[in-house]
Amino acid sequence: MYLYYSAGPRGSACCDDQRTHVLESAGTDPMGPYTYKNTFTGSNLDPNGWLIDASVLKHNDKLYLVGSGSAGGSTQSLVIAPLSNPYTLASSTFTVISSPTLSWETQSGQVNEGPEPLYRNGRTFLVYSASACSGPDYKLGQLELTGSDPLLASSWTKKQTPVFQRSDANSVYAPGHNGFFTSPDGTENWIVYHANDAASDGCDNGRTTRAQKFTWNADGTPNFGTPVALGTTLAGPSGETATTPNAYTIVNRNSGKCLDVTGGGTADGTNIAQWTCNGGTNQKWRIEDRADDTSRLVSVATGKVADVADCASTDGADIRQWSWLNNNCQKFRMVYLGGDYVRIVNASTGKVMDVADCGTANGTDVRQWSWLNNNCQQWRLVPTTA
Repeated sequence: MYLYYSAGPRGSACCDDQRTHVLESAGTDPMGPYTYKNTFTGSNLDPNGWLIDASVLKHNDKLYLVGSGSAGGSTQSLVIAPLSNPYTLASSTFTVISSPTLSWETQSGQVNEGPEPLYRNGRTFLVYSASACSGPDYKLGQLELTGSDPLLASSWTKKQTPVFQRSDANSVYAPGHNGFFTSPDGTENWIVYHANDAASDGCDNGRTTRAQKFTWNADGTPNFGTPVALGTTLAGPSGETATTPNAYTIVNRNSGKCLDVTGGGTADGTNIAQWTCNGGTNQKWRIEDRADDTSRLVSVATGKVADVADCASTDGADIRQWSWLNNNCQKFRMVYLGGDYVRIVNASTGKVMDVADCGTANGTDVRQWSWLNNNCQQWRLVPTTA
């Protein structure tokens, strides 16, 4: 299993130093472990080999890397090169197979990026993102491989109209940068993409990831339909058997005890501590995404949220429950640490949820503290139902 991603040095100007990298998994588990295999760069890509958004195209038992870059002075375009294996280019020279030449590909900026292969009944499509993500008209376009050699631009036929775009009626803007998956029973095709819920939003952490089923036209081409409104309830992919958790218990790695609203109290300021896990609703938490790279932790028992007392920034400041005020002292980031564990980082202070003095007794206080990388500051999210 291979994982392809784009990255560049922190603080570098966007996007001259961005490259495409590949990791290789030791097995079939998507969680890894992974080892770093390679960096992809093109001898003819400007500036300095810049390449993002890569995926792998398969055709006639051969592999090709398709991504977004600029070759020979082109605008940001879709480019392709052959692979000798999943992590090695057979040639460092990339060919441009699509450039933003149509009016709907040049809104807010001239961009073709995010190519994603889609296969059906012997046909090969390449669905890509067009126009700049900074505007509401970021959208999806489509190429089809109609020739025999994927390395030739003439082998690709571009659909002259977009295949997925904004829906003002549904308050969905800039839907793009997609992927595809099939339902567990193989009967349904799904598209996953990111979009905004306001026309003024841009390329930032306000974008949310969305998924919906798509169908096929009578002529064999994909029909992605219209992006549905945020919050729409959809039936899950056919054949899913696992129950989607709507709450979690939050278990300390050191003590094995659960994050607990003391006594199930409903008042603002009720303390949050650790307690032997007992399945009570005062130990169940909804982790609600705020669409800004943070979440709020909502007690199932009380409907109130985990809160840093008085927004204090000091080590030892208490974690308590409080009514939702929509401030950063009530927002947390779950930072994955490997295995089953995360650190829970407050968005205001940057400090982590910590069991006081690594105590193991029931009622030991939960507070914030600077990151020490010990087990008392690590937590496991265990799915449950509210």
